[in-house]
Amino acid sequence: MPDISFSEPLQYEFFKNALLAATMAGGLCGLVGVYVVLRRMSYIGHGLSHAIFGGAVVSFVASINFYIGAGLWGFASALLINLATRKRQISADVAIGVVTTASFALGVAIISRASRFSRNFEAALFGNVLGVTSTDIYILIGVAVGVALLIAVLYKQLLFMTFDAEVAPAYGVRSGWVDTAFALILAAVVVATMRILGVTLIAATLVVPPITGRLLTNSFSRMMVISTVLGAVTGFMGIYISYWWDVASGAAIVLLQASVFLVVIAYTLVRARLAGQSSDAGIRLGSEAPAFD
Repeated sequence: MPDISFSEPLQYEFFKNALLAATMAGGLCGLVGVYVVLRRMSYIGHGLSHAIFGGAVVSFVASINFYIGAGLWGFASALLINLATRKRQISADVAIGVVTTASFALGVAIISRASRFSRNFEAALFGNVLGVTSTDIYILIGVAVGVALLIAVLYKQLLFMTFDAEVAPAYGVRSGWVDTAFALILAAVVVATMRILGVTLIAATLVVPPITGRLLTNSFSRMMVISTVLGAVTGFMGIYISYWWDVASGAAIVLLQASVFLVVIAYTLVRARLAGQSSDAGIRLGSEAPAFD
C-alpha cells in the first residue's frame, strides 16, 4: 500500500509542474470534448492524436522543437482530413483512417530505425509525469486561453454546427470555415496535452468527461461546465494517483475518469428505476404524481 500523502510530493518541482499541467490539460480536453462528443467526432480526436505522433517522432529525429514540428504536422493533418471529408467520393472515416494510420506508421517506422527514441516513445504513448517542464505549462496556458477565446467568439456558429449542421449554412454560418477552425482547435489541444496524457489516451480524455456530463444534464451549458470541471479534477487527482502507485500519468487520469463514469452510470440507472417505480405507484393509486427527478 503506497504512502498516501498530499503534501509530501509537493516538495518536488516536477510534481508541481505535472499537477498544474494535468489539471489544465484535463479541463481543456473536457471543454473541447463536448463538441467532439455531440458532433460524433470521437474518431477524429483519436485519429489526430495518432497522426500527430508521427510528427512528434519526425521532430525528435530531425532535432526540431516538439511544439513547432508536431504542431505544424498536426495542423497539416487536420486540414488534410477536413479537405478530404468534403469530397463526396470519400467518407470521413476513410479519410481519417488513411491520413492518421499513414502518419502513425511513419512514426513507428522511424522508431524502429532509431533505438535512441525508446524511452521517449513510451512517454509519448502513455504520458510522462517526470517530463513536464515550465515550457509545457506555458504552452498549455497559451493554448487554453486561445481555445477558450475562439470558442467564445465562435460559440453560436459551433453550437449551430453541433446540433443542425445541414441547416446552418442557410442561416449564414460558414460551415466549411467553422469546421476547419474546430479541426485546428482540436489539433492544438492534442499537441499541447500529448506530453502529459500520451497519444493513446488523449481520445479517452476528450470523450469520457463529456459523456459523463451528458448523463447528468440535458443542458448544453451545464454539460460544458461539468465536463470541464470533471476533466480538471480528474487531471489533478490522476497525477497524485500516478505518483502514489507509480503508473503512467495518462493511464491514471483516464482510469479515474472511467471510474467516475461508471459511478454516474450506476446513479442514473438507480434513479431511472426509482422514477419508474414512483410512476407505477402513481398510476396504481390513480394519482398524477411526477416521476422522481
